[in-house]
Amino acid sequence: MHGRGWRSLCRRYTLGRMGNSENTESAAAGGMSDALRAALWMITACAGFACMTGVIRHISATLPPFEIVFFRNLFGLLALTPWLMRNGVSSLKTDRLGLYSVRAVTGLVAMMTWFWAVSIVPLADATALSFTAPMFATVLAVFFLGETVRLRRWSATLIGFGGAMIILRPGVGELDPALLIVLVSAAAMSMSGIFVKKLTSTESPAKAVAWSGIMMVPLSFIPALLVWQWPTGEAWAWLVGLGVVATGAHVAMNRAISLSELTAILPYDFTRLPFAALVGFLAFGQTPDIWTWVGAAVIFSSSIYIAQREARLKPDDPLPTAAAAGTARPADIGPDVQAGSARGGRKAAE
Repeated sequence: MHGRGWRSLCRRYTLGRMGNSENTESAAAGGMSDALRAALWMITACAGFACMTGVIRHISATLPPFEIVFFRNLFGLLALTPWLMRNGVSSLKTDRLGLYSVRAVTGLVAMMTWFWAVSIVPLADATALSFTAPMFATVLAVFFLGETVRLRRWSATLIGFGGAMIILRPGVGELDPALLIVLVSAAAMSMSGIFVKKLTSTESPAKAVAWSGIMMVPLSFIPALLVWQWPTGEAWAWLVGLGVVATGAHVAMNRAISLSELTAILPYDFTRLPFAALVGFLAFGQTPDIWTWVGAAVIFSSSIYIAQREARLKPDDPLPTAAAAGTARPADIGPDVQAGSARGGRKAAE
């Protein structure tokens, strides 16, 4: 992939993100509903995460993925400097450092495995398999949240994993072991999402992102040292851009969750797949086969059912719904849907 083509692609995303932000705020003043604003923020975040995976793939040709993880966290944290200067160090005051630490560790595992997978797996395939996070969240919620999972939810979970098998197709040709790394990332992502949900019930989205960066920078530096290579001049520019785009997408997702119920914006998360397919095609000449789309549709339909089912069963308890939805994004997670409930997220933002 030529640097000029990548710069053009990401410049279009950045301008689009800025435009969406301005349009969203101005339209809100004119009476745009929270639901529509949340949808716009969510789609913007999905475009950003797709662009980010493309940048990771591009940089991994010259730098080890674990080193890219470190720089993504470092420059992502630096991108929040204006927020810190405006709000002061006091804005980081929290009594939830223990939960932030656990979230940082699980998020780092998800990020490292995701960056590694993206460097060797077609972008659309990796994105499609990342939709299995809600299935893992269902299983993990039983052990970590003490949830009771009934027949319908278990059935939807099994159907979702069936969608993953459609993509993997074990026994039909050679199974790519790299695809299993995506599943490990999805499992870690779902666990991280459970902790993120707890955090954003009281913490603002920007504070949650800032503390994650503060903790994940030193944690990610350790594995980076084991494979360290000094970046070239062009690689430095890409690394800075990666941090800025990732942080912007992460904040956009948190903003979406603070404006609407999780189940209302979850369907828009599927836009990550066409965005990823577009980036993969334009930047790397990748063309996903029909089974990737079929498997992704099965997985995502199962995710939607799980989230909506939990919302109906426990309308006053957003945490199980968040766990069912796999509330995080792979790269930040994920991940990075990193969320509070509509009421909790809005209260934290205020």
